[in-house]
Amino acid sequence: MAEILVVDDSKVMREMLVACLRRVPGAAFTQAASGLEAIERLSLKHFDLVLLDLNMPDIGGIEVVEFVRAQDKLRALPVVIVTTRGDDGSRARALQAGATRFVTKPFTPEAILAEVTGLLGASGAPR
Repeated sequence: MAEILVVDDSKVMREMLVACLRRVPGAAFTQAASGLEAIERLSLKHFDLVLLDLNMPDIGGIEVVEFVRAQDKLRALPVVIVTTRGDDGSRARALQAGATRFVTKPFTPEAILAEVTGLLGASGAPR
């Protein structure tokens, strides 16, 4: 079973991402509404993948990625940035910080599903 953490300050966007990924076999979802909440959840539970917004009111997505990459037990965790910021600078900063993939909003359900299954494998199991 794949444990997926969905982090976005918009509840509607979190729910939309979860709805897009319901077809991932055996996936379980945990949601976080802020960067701080994401760091707390990552510290307490194992996740196989994180979907993360860049723009949040407390700790931004880049800082969350930097936190993940600084932790030995989380270093290999795939982090997919899902953001409205599609400019080259934002993409470069996110990838330089250690993001695995970068997806801009709006996205199609098929595009986000392809990113996640590509990272987890078609069976939904972590690679």
